[in-house]
Amino acid sequence: DKMLELVRRGNSQYPGAKYIVRDNGERIDLRFHPKPSDLHLQCGYKVERHVRDGDLVIFNRQPTLHKMSMMGHRVKVLPWSTFRMNLSCTSPYNADFDGDEMNLHVPQSMETRAEVENIHVTPRQIITPQANKPVMGIVQDTLTAVRKMTKRDVFLEKEQMMNILMHLPIWDGKMPQPCILKPKPLWTGKQVFSLIIPGNVNMIRTHATHPDDEDNGPYKWISPGDTKVMVEHGELVMGILCKKTLGTSAGSLLHICFLELGHEVCGRFYGNIQTVVNNWLLLEGHSIGIGDTIADPQTYAEIQKAIKKAKEDVIEVIQKAHNMDLEPTPGNTLRQTFENQVNRILNDARDKTGGSAKKSLTEYNNLKAMVVSGSKGSNINISQVIACVGQQNVEGKRIPFGFRKRTLPHFIKDDYGPESRGFVENSYLAGLTPSEFFFHAMGGREGLIDTAVKTAETGYIQRRLIKAMESVMVHYDGTVRNSVGQLIQLRYGEDGLCGETVEFQKIASVDLSNAKFENMFKFDASNERYLRKIFTEDILRDLLGSGEVISELEKEWEQLSRDREALRQIFPSGESKVVLPCNLKRMIWNVQKIFHINKRAPTDLSPLRVIQGVKDLLQKCVIVAGEDQLSKQANENATLLFQCLVRSTLCTKLVSEKFRLSTEAFEWLTGEIENRFQQAQCQPGEMVGALAAQSLGEPATQMTLNTFHFAGVSSKNVTLGVPRLKEIINISKKPKAPSLTVFLTGAAARDAEKAKNVLCRLEHTTLRKVTANTAIYYDPDPQNTVIPEDQEFVNVYYEMPDFDPTRISPWLLRIELDRKRMTDKKLTMEQISEKINAGFGDDLNCIFNDDNAEKLVLRIRIMNSDDNKMADEEETVDKMEDDMFLRCIEANMLSDMTLQGIEAISKVYMHLPQTDSKKRIIVTETGEFKAIADWLLETDGTSLMKVLSERDVDPVRTFSNDICEIFAVLGIEAVRKSVEKEMNTVLQFYGLYVNYRHLALLCDVMTAKGHLMAITRHGINRQDTGALMRCSFEETVDVLMDAASHAEVDPMRGVSENIIMGQLPRMGTG
Repeated sequence: DKMLELVRRGNSQYPGAKYIVRDNGERIDLRFHPKPSDLHLQCGYKVERHVRDGDLVIFNRQPTLHKMSMMGHRVKVLPWSTFRMNLSCTSPYNADFDGDEMNLHVPQSMETRAEVENIHVTPRQIITPQANKPVMGIVQDTLTAVRKMTKRDVFLEKEQMMNILMHLPIWDGKMPQPCILKPKPLWTGKQVFSLIIPGNVNMIRTHATHPDDEDNGPYKWISPGDTKVMVEHGELVMGILCKKTLGTSAGSLLHICFLELGHEVCGRFYGNIQTVVNNWLLLEGHSIGIGDTIADPQTYAEIQKAIKKAKEDVIEVIQKAHNMDLEPTPGNTLRQTFENQVNRILNDARDKTGGSAKKSLTEYNNLKAMVVSGSKGSNINISQVIACVGQQNVEGKRIPFGFRKRTLPHFIKDDYGPESRGFVENSYLAGLTPSEFFFHAMGGREGLIDTAVKTAETGYIQRRLIKAMESVMVHYDGTVRNSVGQLIQLRYGEDGLCGETVEFQKIASVDLSNAKFENMFKFDASNERYLRKIFTEDILRDLLGSGEVISELEKEWEQLSRDREALRQIFPSGESKVVLPCNLKRMIWNVQKIFHINKRAPTDLSPLRVIQGVKDLLQKCVIVAGEDQLSKQANENATLLFQCLVRSTLCTKLVSEKFRLSTEAFEWLTGEIENRFQQAQCQPGEMVGALAAQSLGEPATQMTLNTFHFAGVSSKNVTLGVPRLKEIINISKKPKAPSLTVFLTGAAARDAEKAKNVLCRLEHTTLRKVTANTAIYYDPDPQNTVIPEDQEFVNVYYEMPDFDPTRISPWLLRIELDRKRMTDKKLTMEQISEKINAGFGDDLNCIFNDDNAEKLVLRIRIMNSDDNKMADEEETVDKMEDDMFLRCIEANMLSDMTLQGIEAISKVYMHLPQTDSKKRIIVTETGEFKAIADWLLETDGTSLMKVLSERDVDPVRTFSNDICEIFAVLGIEAVRKSVEKEMNTVLQFYGLYVNYRHLALLCDVMTAKGHLMAITRHGINRQDTGALMRCSFEETVDVLMDAASHAEVDPMRGVSENIIMGQLPRMGTG
């Protein structure tokens, strides 16, 4: 009947219908007045009706970089022709409202609709498996307002409160007790927010302005600035909310709400926050004007002073450089040193002025309000608007000279001062001068071009990644295989868990000292007074009466110690952050709230039950089922970290003394952990390949294309960002900046001099590098030379000649060496002479003076062979004259002769590591971790095999960033690890985090066959997958012709093959 009604209304009025599709395929168009006889309906006909409220649709914005770029929404039909959606949904689409176009797909079958509702709807996509955190947070005005609303001094009167509560759909109809009763009842903003929070949620976070040193000071729990956020049992106890709590960070309120209360509640939570908080903002108001960008006069004076000082400093550095007083820093030329110093001075000036500008803004400044809440703007924006715009850069350097020896015709030639090279000292508020404006436009233009080029690069990387991994999925035996059934991983992510349900947790026992560890985890069952405080009488009797408990507790302690040892093998750096399901800390907190546990009363939970309960729980948490030895071992490996976490968190001492869980609470907790662990397992049919490819491709779009940044070492340039990512996945044979990181052992690691010795043994040194000048003389009589200063040491040599003086040539090559460089390279004259003799043998005669002489001189002459004298004159015509020959020898010697070092290594930098990752980490006697900064060498150019065999080089930790070389030297497993490490380095530089399982899957796809498969047509299309899948990537015709001529069979198991054929691919959990 409903359908008939719609059909009758036709296309002209809403809601109506457009077509009737009969079961024989006829379409009846309802736009043009159809015959009444055509309007009858019967079973099997389809009516194509108008979209109505509550219909499910799929919404998409290109580029579709990850799965959250297509999400299911419920329709609300509104007038006019624009798409409208909730603000929080814009971030996964990367959409804004400045004219973006989006696509809407309306599902045409019940099956599709069911999938959209149960897999695709927006609330189910809140958490991304890419980085196990939410992809949607509270944004824009709501975020600014929520930070204003939860400040300590925000009070609402009864009328306002009642009005606001009417906007909250989940309000239970009771007004909470006002926080201030007299003189009139007032409610705080925090109380309003507590009403929005659904259910039992517990959380501790910090506000953006939280001081670091507060957490271990006396103010740990009474935060003076209200910067510690605590939500306990669904009530906001303290703290100002900002982007850290309501944004897209892991462990935010929204994340916890999703994990604890499910997607529907969490989805509504977003809407409720927005509705209530935005209506509160209508009372409070928020606006921004020029007044917010003006600082007080004394701040301006400070800023002017800082800029003036910076300019004077730069002039001073220029003077120094002119007078040759500037010492080049190691590994840099004078010019580089000069530029680095000037850059540092100017950047410091900008940061300093920015700091004073920010300090001058009050609490009520609207620009500052937005920055602090995290909704828009940053500190650099504040400082550029108010203080000074700062240095403009092109290709990572100051503005280059575009005219002859100057940047613009408005400056004098050879002006290296700040103004001429693009330092903008005005603020945006004050306005830029014409030349500043031009330089600013130069810097900005580069950014635009960079973005345009980057889009194409990352797009192609993304496509290749997807094509390489599109058909990789979890099969029903739990293994990860590709379309032709080849094994990629035995368990997804090596633990069989999916990315959405895991969280960051800390295993407490790893980095404690032995005494602290024992103090925290060892349960002392012999101390009766102590037991009386904890347990009820019945438990106490059991404890004191039986020896069994003691032995069980002893066993538990031994197990904990073993775990600690094992974990210290796995995390040698003491880094105890792990990514595991079931956030135990929070679950225990939840249990304490649900069962109203009094932490001061004795507990009725026997230690035996704890130990047994944990054992049973861990036996139920299985990843690899099976009773045979291999399965057991595999399961042990897959669940090792989880077991250690559970055992260390739920050990007898903590459960009974710190958490004070009752028996029923403990039972409930173990049941809940088991339940959540089972739910966290990866579903068979999950297309983990495409997921991993998206999780790596999407962050790549946020990297800048060309990073002009010198990482760590003074001048060592490191390839980063998109170019490095390209090198890694192309496995390029010649990386742009191949480099070794050489760790040292023994005395060389601690002693700079000995480390310098190793450096000299590695760095390639030619004669040219230590030569001051060379000259060729005609010096026929060797005994009395034409060079008076050499006479002395020549005499010494000719007193007892060890060669025939008559065979000697009259021409002399005299090389004068630079003493400073010789000592720097730790070379002696003798070594050089030996090298020359080794290279040229008896054809050359080389004599040298003493290492301590005023000038270091080498004298080289050609020895003519005896038979040459008797030979015919004709032969000498072909032979070069002696002086010409000497010239050639000189050129050859200077450039080609290796004095010391490894030829492939052009330069070695020596420094002490700044980051912990490169320090040597040892465990002290007390059992604590200690990072020791040893000298380490970084090289330009690589030759891993030769360096590993050098003495004083640590062969275990030394590594190369050239992937092919690692494969050649250390084999396939080392390469797998090194690819993962290199990818991580690139991501971490931009502060991006991608869950290990995606990186691991890519590495496994690249190395599964025992050789390196590049993610290019040379790698992907050389695999033994189906021909149709290969032809859909690149070289279509070649692949198809090849397949045809070899009569290949395509099993049609992959994704692409089925799509080409118009069939449903075999994937997903249906």
